[in-house]
Amino acid sequence: MPTVVAYHDIVKGKNHWLSSPKREDVFGPLGVTNIRTFVDPEDPAKVALVLDVPDMDALMAAMQQPSMGEAMEHDGVVPETLRILVEEKADAS
Repeated sequence: MPTVVAYHDIVKGKNHWLSSPKREDVFGPLGVTNIRTFVDPEDPAKVALVLDVPDMDALMAAMQQPSMGEAMEHDGVVPETLRILVEEKADAS
């Protein structure tokens, strides 16, 4: 199960973002677990999530759904700043 880092800017404040139930609402049905939140201490408008994702294809498909856009809007996510990094391991060659 890959670990994913998603980072982006927010506009509604870190407390609003941190307390939002929307992450569980949209990621829970996808089987995403171990969701951790991070805030840049020097710029609290920059935040990140670390997630364990069982199915990357399902996650990427969900990212295109209106429900994900609505959750991001609720949380104050600036969509054009969203970057997703996926854990990769070096080849054992």
